[in-house]
Amino acid sequence: MMRVLRDAKEIGFDTEADSFYHYQEHVCLIQITAKDVDYVVDPLCDFDLGELGDILADPSKVKVFHDGEYDVLILKRDYDFRFAGIFDTRIAAAALGLESPGLASVVQEHFGVELDKSQQRSDWSKRPLTASQVAYARQDTRYLLPLMDKMRAALREVGRERVVDGECRRIEALVPAEKEFNPDEFVRLKGARTLDPNQTQALRELFIWRDGEAKARDVPPFKVLGNHLMLDIARARPRTLKRLERVERLSPKVVRRLGEDLVRAMTIAEEKGPMKQLPTLPSKDGTGKLDEAERELHDRLKEWRKKRARDEGIDSSLVLNRHTLVLLATERPTDLAALEAVDGILPWQIEDFGDELCGVIRAFAEDLADGRIELKPRRGRRRR
Repeated sequence: MMRVLRDAKEIGFDTEADSFYHYQEHVCLIQITAKDVDYVVDPLCDFDLGELGDILADPSKVKVFHDGEYDVLILKRDYDFRFAGIFDTRIAAAALGLESPGLASVVQEHFGVELDKSQQRSDWSKRPLTASQVAYARQDTRYLLPLMDKMRAALREVGRERVVDGECRRIEALVPAEKEFNPDEFVRLKGARTLDPNQTQALRELFIWRDGEAKARDVPPFKVLGNHLMLDIARARPRTLKRLERVERLSPKVVRRLGEDLVRAMTIAEEKGPMKQLPTLPSKDGTGKLDEAERELHDRLKEWRKKRARDEGIDSSLVLNRHTLVLLATERPTDLAALEAVDGILPWQIEDFGDELCGVIRAFAEDLADGRIELKPRRGRRRR
């Protein structure tokens, strides 16, 4: 395979991981297509993948992924690989305005082939692999190179090659975050903010216990106890096994297996008392640190981006990504020179949108100076 890759100029890549089966997912399979040959690499074998890292880092070779952000991050984390020369066919599909840019949809549209997705949630960490798993894995890269050729031609026709190029360079530069458990993340669970202070404390203790149990058993947290069951238990706050048995949707099997641990978590919550204030987490879009004026400008920029994306017929994130929006709201560039200095802004965005962006920011500055903006601070969560 490496002899072929050293000679190849275009290479399709994909990975399979085991996130549905283990607490910390790992790369379990690397699929590669080059020179009309499909390869399936088993990284769980004891051999050196360093030469493959050299291929991925070589800017003279085009590495074709479909929705490759996750693949890049997990390969960087597990093997410290570097990336250059990526072409992402999902980004290309989005830049072309396709409503369904998933691999199965675009392969069906361009080649009339229906991909088998039956192994999508397979346990890729198990060995030996089945024939069905290998066949499934091969098809994920088999069509990437001809798909890239078709999409490049279409992108040239509409003048959006630079859009895809900018996004692919962003993916290459991604840095994997360390996986750290934060007990306050429980507030992101759907329904968590509907609980009263005592129930909230109960949910937090369940959330902490579940993560520890998942880590000890090396399974994803949802396989220990589902979010909906944690909410049911937190609402009931049972402090005996008999009361736990009466919790709706909680099976006798779960009570037998986890009952004592769940009751213990409820006892700890009772001892700590009601949670007086919900924890504040950093916002996923980076807006949590913005002041009122910056949030107002951020909202205006988002509205402008939404309209521009609609006019262009592409996804909003391709006009400007969320991180760039936050930087524009904080740095407030009012001319092209200042705009060029904003980290993450791309030359094509300055060329196509620069004057409009600066105009939005100047209009905001004028409204702010003239007192035409009523700034309202975000209201915190009130406890009952």
